[in-house]
Amino acid sequence: MRTLLILGLLSTLVSCGSFEAKRVNADESDEKALEITDKWLSRDTEQVVREVLKKMKSHRGFKRYMRGKNDIPTVFIGEVKNLTADPYFPINDINDEFLNEISASGDFTLVDEAAREAILNEITYQNDGMVDPRTAKQVGRQTGADLIIFGNVYMKPQSRDGKTIKQYSVNLRMTDIERGVEVLRVRTKVSKYSESSKYGW
Repeated sequence: MRTLLILGLLSTLVSCGSFEAKRVNADESDEKALEITDKWLSRDTEQVVREVLKKMKSHRGFKRYMRGKNDIPTVFIGEVKNLTADPYFPINDINDEFLNEISASGDFTLVDEAAREAILNEITYQNDGMVDPRTAKQVGRQTGADLIIFGNVYMKPQSRDGKTIKQYSVNLRMTDIERGVEVLRVRTKVSKYSESSKYGW
């Protein structure tokens, strides 16, 4: 009798503490994530970057600028800044996704800020006498950028009676470095709705 009682208790504890995991595709992952959080998701990053690139391609002023270029413009990718109140907002994901998609488009020659700094350090090292002068790369031969890209992300939350809507705005601007003239400014928005139950989230 005691053995049966112990086995029954163990069975109950195991069933209460069970855990199940499975692989899901990106769409299903996004839907399940929305059931437990109203924070920014990787799917949001992919969506806004696609939308920004779509708006870039249809921007009349930018298309006019591109028609005036005889070759592929060189773009310096600055930083998309997190101006939301969330210090954990995944701004690096947006910067990386944007770099990946700009590169994949084939419309630009890229100059990345982080890469430029690393390259400068390497060239400085090579010209400090530590490397055979015949193989050392020379200072002053890097390609100058035609355009520079900056951006920011804002978030405006509004709450009432346990209901919250977070309105994100992702803004991007591109400026001709030599003339100091803005050739592109685009914006895309994402809204996230959540509702807290009286028994907790």
